Amino acid sequence: MDNLTEKLVEYIKDSDNIVFFGGAGVSTESGVPDFRSKDGLYNKRDVRFEKYSPEYLLSHTCLVREPKVFFEFYRQKMDARKVAPNAAHLFLAELERRGKLKAVVTQNIDGLHQKAGSKNVYEIHGSTLNNYCVDCGKDYPSDFIFESKDEVPKCPRCGGTVRCDVTLYEELLPEKAVNNAINAIKNADMLIIGGTSLTVYPAASYVHYFKGKHLVLINKDRLDYPLRGENDLQINEPIGKLFSECALSLGYDLK
Repeated sequence: MDNLTEKLVEYIKDSDNIVFFGGAGVSTESGVPDFRSKDGLYNKRDVRFEKYSPEYLLSHTCLVREPKVFFEFYRQKMDARKVAPNAAHLFLAELERRGKLKAVVTQNIDGLHQKAGSKNVYEIHGSTLNNYCVDCGKDYPSDFIFESKDEVPKCPRCGGTVRCDVTLYEELLPEKAVNNAINAIKNADMLIIGGTSLTVYPAASYVHYFKGKHLVLINKDRLDYPLRGENDLQINEPIGKLFSECALSLGYDLK
């Protein structure tokens, strides 16, 4: 274990109000693809994905104007039901069980933190685990859209479109989750930022509310983000590998 990892372990031992702020890099080690890549997509009938940008395919405009295109892309790219959490998710859940980690703030929509056992998760971009009818508001489980035989899934009660509870491009972030995330970050004595380039706004701006003792950045590529002093760290390696080393040092069993 190198010096930076040893320091991270010491910081974790020294802290009892840790908040984790994470992005796509946390889930890629589980095999969750980057939605911006359209590789491997099956062009069903008249759905030609190469005509569109990934951002458009997950936009409110696409949902309204071209719902068949939206839902075909969503079904092919956003189905994480069979994906297993990796060591990063499991380590964070263990920290929460031990009372050290108070909240996970995630930009991901795959529900893997909950699958790993985390309870206090603020999903600031929503979740594929929940669906609802845009007309009558009835809630539907995560399987509904993926298993619907309709190209555009319809509500059995009223016939309205059933959509995912994911914040699409052009939509506002969920106010309750955002407020809870900011409050958690404000009160934390340690903030671990992992698997994110801190370039997606407004979510990335929330880390500026942190005034605690230890700020830790974990990303495979080095981030151009200012550290505040000797109590802060930047570690550039895969987060699952790093957290596995931390778990071993702390005597945590992640199985």
